[in-house]
Amino acid sequence: MDGGEKMKVELPKAFRELLTVRARYKLFYGGRAGGKSFAFADALLTQATSRKLLIACVREVQNSIKDSVYKLIADRIAFYGLGEYRLYEDRIVNRKNQSKFIFKGIMDHNAQNIKSLEGVDICWCEEAQKISERAWQILDPTIRKPGAEIWLSMNREEEADPVWKALARHPDSDTVIRKVNYYDNPYCPENMRRLAARCKAENYDEYLHVWEGEPRLLAGDHLIGRQEVFRAMQNKPEGDVRTAPLIAGVDVARFGDDKTVFCLRQGRQVLSFKAFQKLDVVQAAHRVGAMIAAEHPARVCIDVGGVGAGVYDVLAADGFAEYIVPVNFGERAELAERYANRRAEMWARAAAWLSSPLPVSLPDIPGLAEDLTAPLKTFDSLGRLQLEPKADIKKRLGRSPDLGDALALTFAVQNEAYLLKGSRGGEYVDDAIYV
Repeated sequence: MDGGEKMKVELPKAFRELLTVRARYKLFYGGRAGGKSFAFADALLTQATSRKLLIACVREVQNSIKDSVYKLIADRIAFYGLGEYRLYEDRIVNRKNQSKFIFKGIMDHNAQNIKSLEGVDICWCEEAQKISERAWQILDPTIRKPGAEIWLSMNREEEADPVWKALARHPDSDTVIRKVNYYDNPYCPENMRRLAARCKAENYDEYLHVWEGEPRLLAGDHLIGRQEVFRAMQNKPEGDVRTAPLIAGVDVARFGDDKTVFCLRQGRQVLSFKAFQKLDVVQAAHRVGAMIAAEHPARVCIDVGGVGAGVYDVLAADGFAEYIVPVNFGERAELAERYANRRAEMWARAAAWLSSPLPVSLPDIPGLAEDLTAPLKTFDSLGRLQLEPKADIKKRLGRSPDLGDALALTFAVQNEAYLLKGSRGGEYVDDAIYV
């Protein structure tokens, strides 16, 4: 390949944003055989071949160049026949336009090492799941050149991976978050696809971690398992769910970065979630009123434990009292001998619904699996189920499980006969399998 010719590479579609979108952070995560490392290396070489760039490839600790992606970059240079690159012991340089790849350990942070990163155009953090909170606090402000980008590739390990908490919990417009797995990789070998299929059939939880890139859960500590959630996301609704009453759950935001979430569930199918940020009480009430007018739910269960009480009051004053049901998560459970409070009871009903022998259906939307599997379960001195407080979940994971709470609220009322008023005909079999 001639040194003056642009590098030509077929980058998989799932990674095109590495080259087509400008953003401070680009985080790509997923499981085995997704092609992340090759795609990142090819995208960086494409950039470095077309214009002068300083590219830093970093890990938390780099004891030697063998710990870095140096060999991968060198192998891709050889693959594409990029003769203008010269390989040194600790760097790779494009002799034509002076682009340079350097390889650093973040925690090797003497003054000179930090200074060498200040002029970086693109920083690639490979295996970003291994970067500690302290290392991220050092790296992020160090990449300070105007327009500089930080690229991160990772296979998630824990629910609270520091980089994930820092970037993915509340991504802004300057952050790209993409999940890429083996089925998104057109170059994934067939034998790897067979291994994934076998793992999926034999150990679904392990498959979700290894091949789908989901973090591991602490065995036995979570009320809802990931397997049940993902199977529900794959299920298609069977039969006519319209004969079941439509129940809405409304989880009202309590704090600045929490969301007000609407969930619409009809029998064994969740029809939709809608999330809103920064709504005041009146705005939230008007949104709920518009939803009632458009969807005609049998009941709307509203969390009134905080500012939701104001939403309930506005709706009642506006003439919606027939539809709305106030629910306080901290109040006494209907089955007080089994559950420490109403919140534990509703979430337990949601868990039983998800694990029912009858297939149930969830929409496949970002954040839902994380929210539903977030709460840890314990038992009080009376042997009653209780859930990890929302404040503790937020501290541990960096976000509140608002989507999960909205779904749980749809189980605040039983599917009693009066809820069937206005249904569209057909024989309805109660799906309250949690009774």
